[in-house]
Amino acid sequence: MNSIRLRPLSNFFLALFLTFAAVGTTTAQQAETSPVATAPAASKDGVTPGSTAAAAPAAAAGATTGDAAAISAGAALFTQNCAQCHAINEVVVGPALKDIHKRRPISWLIPWIKNSSKVVASGDEYAVKIFNQYQKQQMPSFQLSDAEITSIVSYVASESDKPAQASTGGVTAENAGKVDGQDGGAAAGAGTGNSTIDILLIVLVVVLLVLVVTLVIIANIMKDVLRGRKDLDGRDVEQLEQRFDFSKIYKSPVVRGLAVGLFVLVVLYESVQGVMAIGLAQGYQPTQPIAFSHKLHAGENQINCSYCHTSVYKSKSANIPSANICMNCHSQVKTESPEIKKIYRAIERKQPIQWVRIHNLPDLAYFNHSQHTQVGGIECQTCHGPIQNMEVVYQYSALTMGWCINCHRETPLNTKGNGYYTNLVKLHDAANSGAPFTVSSNGGTECSKCHY
Repeated sequence: MNSIRLRPLSNFFLALFLTFAAVGTTTAQQAETSPVATAPAASKDGVTPGSTAAAAPAAAAGATTGDAAAISAGAALFTQNCAQCHAINEVVVGPALKDIHKRRPISWLIPWIKNSSKVVASGDEYAVKIFNQYQKQQMPSFQLSDAEITSIVSYVASESDKPAQASTGGVTAENAGKVDGQDGGAAAGAGTGNSTIDILLIVLVVVLLVLVVTLVIIANIMKDVLRGRKDLDGRDVEQLEQRFDFSKIYKSPVVRGLAVGLFVLVVLYESVQGVMAIGLAQGYQPTQPIAFSHKLHAGENQINCSYCHTSVYKSKSANIPSANICMNCHSQVKTESPEIKKIYRAIERKQPIQWVRIHNLPDLAYFNHSQHTQVGGIECQTCHGPIQNMEVVYQYSALTMGWCINCHRETPLNTKGNGYYTNLVKLHDAANSGAPFTVSSNGGTECSKCHY
């Protein structure tokens, strides 16, 4: 009898397996690319509760008529004050700001940005809605003029007109419901679409697993049937009885060489990472002798940073507040608290509170706090992160040399009204074709700026 071949049968099952896989993949791709019915309608809703149809166009006109200088100034202000918690097309800590000039009138935005807590306390329906939706997080109050706020809105308006970049995700069906607190049909439609895709993928995986198990069972049954036949020649018997020898894999010089090479690379990578991490304290969050909450004081109670850190705008270093500053309030407030009694004991013993320092730059680097906060106008959150939301303070930023240099390269320098920079800006603009005059342009990345 002619020799029996198993290969044609195995090819048939392989073709069947690939056919099911292709059909499942096509179905999933169609589900991903099919539009969600309710999402576009929700994302185009330009008038939200608390605003009028006439106010939005007026705000848009007022915010989008800014010239290039106002937009540039707004971009710098946005980076310094807003970028820690907001993005144009994405929800960060607060809502995405795309088309905010169309959703809210500028007459509402100005008092909101200056003091959102006051607007919320006034009972404004829209302000209360946003406040509650974002876990009642207090937005910091900003000492900005009306013109500065208008320039920020102009910048947001200009960015809103640009197509969303792939890297930022944009305002899509997934996050449209989160933009500026809107939680209508777009979010529901996006959730339905995602659930459908997830279900299809799960079904596809189950079908593929069933096919694999079925093929294994069929193969074993066929082998058992063939073993009972007497008319098989030598080659058929050899193919039927062959076993996969795993020892050949791990005894192979190539496999052993790859394993050793991978091990060496992993050890080398971890060693380099360990060396590079020496002195890097990002995320450092020590336990303090008194459980002081910045979230309560700076966030909920809106106490200005400079009330406790009195030298933050006028000294090289931002001082740690003394106990007498605490006593300005706590001689009357929460006097029975165990944590407050620790302050009383420190004063009675005439001993300073042993706070554990968190942000600590090496001695070889010169850093002037007031130069950044007072002259540069840098907000606390730029380096310290969302300090107003921290129960226990931790080091938010890396504070490495590269981190500082990148900031100097990207932060525009405010030269308006300062004659010292007039010629420097002219020379810079002539040589750099209108590129922004940053801290780096003024020598902010020279070695002697920080090391001397």
